[in-house]
Amino acid sequence: MDRYKRFGRQGAALRAAFPATVPVMTGFLCLGLAYGVLMQSKGYGPLWSTLMSAVAFGGSMQFVAITLLTAAFDPIQAFFLSIMVNARHIFYGVALLDKYKGLGKARAVLIYTLCDETFSLVSTLEPPGGVDRKRFYLSVSLLDYAYWVGGTAAGGLLGNLIAFNTKGMDFALTALFVVLFLEQWKRRENRPAGITGILCAAASLALFGPERLVIPAMVLVLIALLGGRRSLCI
Repeated sequence: MDRYKRFGRQGAALRAAFPATVPVMTGFLCLGLAYGVLMQSKGYGPLWSTLMSAVAFGGSMQFVAITLLTAAFDPIQAFFLSIMVNARHIFYGVALLDKYKGLGKARAVLIYTLCDETFSLVSTLEPPGGVDRKRFYLSVSLLDYAYWVGGTAAGGLLGNLIAFNTKGMDFALTALFVVLFLEQWKRRENRPAGITGILCAAASLALFGPERLVIPAMVLVLIALLGGRRSLCI
């Protein structure tokens, strides 16, 4: 009887969480599909791309890793690039300390499956009345995780079964960042930080060239934002 009650509570949490995750599902399935196809085009089959999504679950870093996997291995650059690209998760974790407090063993899963989109949902949503808080947040996280892994698996299989020209698909990540930037630009208070990022990227491009601009640009952005966090209201 207790087992049926647990299943019932988990089912209620899934039903409550699913509608909120539908926008993430549409985006993750499309991006995951593109990632799986790109990995296949570089010689990595659906098993490798699915494992990468399931284990690394790095989103944007996974697209960057395609270049790292197909170029000369540079572990130092890969290490620092991974830290810079994913450093924002430090702030996500700090922001969710209170929300994830007292959730027991589920916290490990919630931390592992935390990503930009899940953070956006969890930080703004509260479980409906009668729905367990832990099960609700766990459902949101696991659904988003499943969308990404499932999209990647579908893309790997599609790229393996259907031969087509994948030229230009690697622009998907650039397009994603452009859309995210434009969404942030709509809010006037975010514009100073956006301009700071553009200026730092331009300075890094001028000083280090297109092949080495990413890490210096991110370091400059971090220094500028931390130094001017009061004036930028960060």
